[in-house]
Amino acid sequence: MKITKHSAVTIHYRLKDQDGQLIESSFEAEPMVYLHGTEGLIPGLETELEGKVAGDKFDTNIPTEFAYGEYHEGLKQEVPLEAFGDIEDIVPGMRFIAETEMGQRPVQVTEVKDTVVVVDGNHPLAGQALNFSVEVMDVREATAEEVAHGHVHAAGGCGHDHAHEHEQCDTEKPGCDGNGGCGCH
Repeated sequence: MKITKHSAVTIHYRLKDQDGQLIESSFEAEPMVYLHGTEGLIPGLETELEGKVAGDKFDTNIPTEFAYGEYHEGLKQEVPLEAFGDIEDIVPGMRFIAETEMGQRPVQVTEVKDTVVVVDGNHPLAGQALNFSVEVMDVREATAEEVAHGHVHAAGGCGHDHAHEHEQCDTEKPGCDGNGGCGCH
């Protein structure tokens, strides 16, 4: 089966930056599973996967504009240390959800000064072209439930550990009903 909109796709990938430095690899771990055509991947990689079949292997360079976009200096700002409340030991690399004029936005701490913390709302890979080595492991038609929920469910469930039945919605695993499905029913 070819990868088309609403295919449940399993891939292994190796991601390198524009200088050839390894950023991430799934080959030594679990493969990535996603629902094609639902913006679960960067646009350039999803385009490259369109039409591929299980067993296909390819290398591709995804330009900045089809990866995480350009770096925007305006998304980097200094925030007063007291805005972090009781949080102690703030260090570069920590991530927070910030309330902005555009709603909630993930930010990463890039620097801690005496009275301010520098946070960056850009994706860590913004402004970079990305190089992928991909192997398509499996392609199947997504179920109606997967399409309705916008993501692939693991075999027999929604991808979460269900060693015990949940009597109510699990707030640590939102969207998972404990019975192999999604949502609170």
